[in-house]
Amino acid sequence: MCSQSLFWLLEANLLLTREQLSGQRASPAQLHQYPSVPTRSLPCCPRTGHPLCPHPQLCQCPSIPAHFPQSLIPSPPSLSAGLCGAREVHLPPGPLFRVEGTAISFPCSVSEYEGPTLQHFEWFLYRPTAPEISIGMVSTRDPSFPYAVFSPRVQSGEVSVQRLRGDAIELRIARLRAEDAGVYECYTPTTDSTYHGNYSSKVVLKVIPDMLSVLAPTPSSPLRGRMAGTSLLQLSLSEGQELQLNCTAQSQTQQHTHLSVSFGVSAPDAPVGRQTLQEVVGVRRDFAVEAGGRFADRYRAGELSVAKAGSEQYKLAIGRVRPGDAGTYHCTVGEWIQDPDSSWQLITEKRAALAQVTVQSIASQLAVSAGPPKVRLSAGEALELLCNLSGPVPPAPHVAYAVSWVVGEGDGLLVAQLDTDGVAVVGESYANSQVGRRQVSLQKLTPSPGSYRLRIESAQPGDEGTYRCVAQAYVRSPDAWLREVSSGRSQGLKVQMKSEAVVVKAYAWLPIPATYRGDTAELLCNISVESTQAVHMAVSWWVEVTVGEEEPQGRMVASVSREGVAELGRRVSGGDMSLDKVGPQCHRLRLHGVQPSDEGRYHCAVTSWVRYPDRSWYNAGAVKSNSVAVYPYARAVDTLFIPLIVGIASALFTGIAILATITCCFMRQLRKR
Repeated sequence: MCSQSLFWLLEANLLLTREQLSGQRASPAQLHQYPSVPTRSLPCCPRTGHPLCPHPQLCQCPSIPAHFPQSLIPSPPSLSAGLCGAREVHLPPGPLFRVEGTAISFPCSVSEYEGPTLQHFEWFLYRPTAPEISIGMVSTRDPSFPYAVFSPRVQSGEVSVQRLRGDAIELRIARLRAEDAGVYECYTPTTDSTYHGNYSSKVVLKVIPDMLSVLAPTPSSPLRGRMAGTSLLQLSLSEGQELQLNCTAQSQTQQHTHLSVSFGVSAPDAPVGRQTLQEVVGVRRDFAVEAGGRFADRYRAGELSVAKAGSEQYKLAIGRVRPGDAGTYHCTVGEWIQDPDSSWQLITEKRAALAQVTVQSIASQLAVSAGPPKVRLSAGEALELLCNLSGPVPPAPHVAYAVSWVVGEGDGLLVAQLDTDGVAVVGESYANSQVGRRQVSLQKLTPSPGSYRLRIESAQPGDEGTYRCVAQAYVRSPDAWLREVSSGRSQGLKVQMKSEAVVVKAYAWLPIPATYRGDTAELLCNISVESTQAVHMAVSWWVEVTVGEEEPQGRMVASVSREGVAELGRRVSGGDMSLDKVGPQCHRLRLHGVQPSDEGRYHCAVTSWVRYPDRSWYNAGAVKSNSVAVYPYARAVDTLFIPLIVGIASALFTGIAILATITCCFMRQLRKR
């Protein structure tokens, strides 16, 4: 067997030698004249005990020249792969379907080879019209390798080979033609000492016509190139309105393909490309829906969606457009096919311009004004101020407004607020235990955004100041979440009050200047009021105590409210005290059983309150009286008590000492006798 195989291999070697001398590759017709070599006589890896060669001496074959091409060795791949050190050329399995006019790349690699790591590759094409004729396309080692039909395309770069690594390359065709269909062969010139394995691999490529079309919502013909030259639909929306766009995609490709549809937006007047086009949302080839980067949160919140209507139409809906959504919207459709290796390949892609969208922001449309510009009224009269809002026309259904009035400079003090749900809230300074609850209202008079009226039933002198109307615009999301999109303030309104002054004076004094310990100390506070209104007084007593070298610290001792309710503090000595009114404008504080710890300077503080028809209180002013000193003196009997005790103790001690001395001396005399 081996001798017969050797005969055929030597004859093939002569053919290869003639091929090298003539510069032409042997045609398949020439190679077919050699009969198939029996399996046992294939080039083998003689190794004792190998299951494929139990008797190595029977299958020993002479070495095959290093330049012998693999195509002359008709060995089954299954057997070659089982031999040790068998060269293997790898191409993706076929057939491959690609669309005319698109790009394609064929990866080719070689493994289990001998020699340098830098391997060379040659590409051949067998066209269906001449399946036995190989057409040289491109080579990694010979620039003059391409045949005449491919030479211009190679020189222009339309057909090229890109080396991925030393033993792997990639054939690239930038734009497929119909005549590029056929069988592609990747051939590796041998660097092995013996011929083991295969030296080329083939894959079938079928070039199919472009049957994908994309239709924009405006009347236009189906796309035939990368972009459709159509007149754009012009849409002008206000912030918060809904945007809806339709895209029709269909394919007449005979093979089984999947479509992916993506809606994207580019900045106005920006060139359209993958770098400038931002994806909004898309349907992938596996029917999964995904949103682009900055639109992902809005998709999860339900603000945008994409749906398929019918068999060919896709619908994009953005429920609440924002100023950043302005731009040119496109529909990009890709057609995908699954190769025999189970990978999905994008065989064609087209894009259609859908609409030019402009979004007018609420901030550019919101205007806040207030009136009247100047108000002058008397205390007790009603104060009314109007706030007018102008917003998008027609009003957006998902836009809500919150309106508030503030008084004062800067951020101001809140008077009242009407939130987006129509609930009114009164500022803290208009509803507390000191002033009561004033009758302050804020209501909407006309539809959105409309006019708002602030009304204070009984104005007080403290209501004088500069008023401003503040408005915030919100867009309500599908899950009822509010997003503030704009705010505005009106010009200031001057409110002046005509009121009569309330003049209050206070004077503190001690009716009994000298106070002794244990007595009751009395302090009086005389109040004088000059006012034409009914004034209620709140009186409090304070003591200033000095601790060491620190500043005197004031501490409230007792107080009586404007309603006449007394509140007693706590004395340091722990004694009792009382409050009473001894005259129309005279208040008295009594400290019972005064002690040295009650020493200090006392004064009274008076706050005048005026009550208005709405039953609210107004602080008309506060004054502080002069200070009076309380010093508990010691009594005369107290001054004699200590010397008396000392004298009695001294006398007792002296008497006892004398008596003890006399007794001691007498006893001594008795002992001598």
